[in-house]
This record gives sequence, structure tokens and C-alpha cells, in this order.
Amino acid sequence: MKGGNGDTSYAKNSLVQKKVISLTKPIIEEAITNLYCNKFPTSLCIADLGCSSGPNTLFAVLEVVTTVDRVGKKMGRQLPEIQVFLNDLPGNDFNTIFKSLPRFQKDLEKRMGAGAESCFINGVPGSFYGRLFPSKSLHFIHSSYSLQWLSQVPQGLESNKGNIYMASSSPPCVLKVYYEQFRTDFSMFLRCRSEELLEGGSMVLTFLGRRSEDPSSKECCYIWELLAVALNDMVAEGLIEEEKMDSFNIPQYTPSPAEVKCEVEKEGSFTISKLEVSEVNWNAYHGEFCPSDAHKDGSISFNTIHIPIAN
Repeated sequence: MKGGNGDTSYAKNSLVQKKVISLTKPIIEEAITNLYCNKFPTSLCIADLGCSSGPNTLFAVLEVVTTVDRVGKKMGRQLPEIQVFLNDLPGNDFNTIFKSLPRFQKDLEKRMGAGAESCFINGVPGSFYGRLFPSKSLHFIHSSYSLQWLSQVPQGLESNKGNIYMASSSPPCVLKVYYEQFRTDFSMFLRCRSEELLEGGSMVLTFLGRRSEDPSSKECCYIWELLAVALNDMVAEGLIEEEKMDSFNIPQYTPSPAEVKCEVEKEGSFTISKLEVSEVNWNAYHGEFCPSDAHKDGSISFNTIHIPIAN
């Protein structure tokens, strides 16, 4: 994602993502409550995977940390020391995040008082499709709007000419290699996190998804089809080389709930406590952009899953 705070930065263009974080607060609270009930640690280690940069990064942390404080007070528990690990790829704009920490600390003090001093923030660069933390070191993992991104562009997309993603005109082999890449990546993600979570730990993961079982439906592909039309027009005008257009594909997959459930159960390290499909209207991002053809009410679907580690 583009760093900094300019007009075209991710920080200034991520209102939909912020709304998704807000909508998943009840599930996060349920996960934290279960953690307190099963095992109350004196030091709590939390990871936010795919944290990106900008206000959403620390907004997510603020929601999780204050939930820990609120649930603890409700249960009459003393606030533990909280260590938060912010993870994203090495090219992420971590500098902007760290420059925002003084303001974050003030916001935390307004909500938690003296308890804000017990929260410590760390940066962890690296891909979440590999190991990031020592074995059995984390209590809770949060990730929002990240796991739809694949580790790489799938191999075998030579027959997808004229498209930059799965589309209604894509041959079945293209849909298959995208799905296989998702399966490989998500199972690796689950396997790595199962090594890093302590007994009694859990994850709350939110990522773009779809209700339809058709991976090329307009529900998840309409935006990319529109972009492909524009890029093909630029090829026709000589602004982009056709070879470059044919070699460009989006490394993303938006799974259905059934596909998510299948991979979690097959990997076997986690149990599914909750799996929900929700929708956010594009109007949360831009008041004039509402592609009704993309979805019946101009909205996008996302999956939220709470998966405790299996005993």
C-alpha cells in the first residue's frame, strides 16, 4: 500500500477498511472474553497481521487493547501488560505508524487512564505466509482486510488474456489456479499461526469474501473487470504494451464461507467458533461511487472468522 499521508496514500483512502474494523468489534470482544475465562495471563501478547499504515493501523490496536481493558474490568481482573506486534511486509510504511504513536498514546490514556502505560508497541516486518514469532508466544491474533491478498500471482494464467483477474470470460483453468493458490496460502497461514499461538489462544480474521459459490461472479470481480476494460482501451491507444497487459494479474482471492470452513477443518489446528459474512456499502468510502451492478445494493462482502486453537 502507498505510504505517507498524501491525497493518494492508503492512509487517506481506507474508510471502508475502518468501517469493517468497527463492525467486527463484537466478535473481538467475544474472543477476548473467552481468553480471560479460559486463561488469565499477567502479560498479554497480541499480533495484528497485515497492519498496513495510516490511522487504521492504530485504530485497530486501540479497539483491541481497550476491549481487553473493558472485559477485564467487567470480570474484576487487573489489566495485564500488553505487548502488541504490528506486522506487514518489509516495504510497509512503518515510519508513519511510529510517528503516530504519541497521539495514539494520548487516545489510549483518554480511554484507559493510567492503564495505557501497560501497552507496548513493536513492529514485525515479514510475510504472514511464513513464521513470524517464536513458538507458543502469542495469545491473540487479529487481521483485517489482508488475507484476500495471495502470496504471489498464481502460475498458469497465460489463457487469461484481456483480463487482469478472474472474470466471466476467464476459462475454468484460471479459476482453478486462483483457488489452488488460495488453498496453499491459507493452509500455510493457519499452520504457521498454530505454532505461534499459546494454548487457549485464538484468532479473529476478517477479509474480503463472497456469498456466491462462483469465484468469477460480479460480486467480487466487477471492479477488476472495469479496470481491465480501461487498460485494454489504453492498449488500443498505444499507451500500454499488449505484452505487459497480458502479463498483469491481480494476486487476490475472495473465498466463500464454505471454502474458508473447508480449509480450516482440513488443516486441523483450529476450531471454528464463529464464521459470519457481512456487507459494507461502498458509500462508506465514496459518496458518489455505488456500482449497483457489482452487488445488488452497491456493497462488498467480507468474511469474519473467530477460530480458537484446538486443544
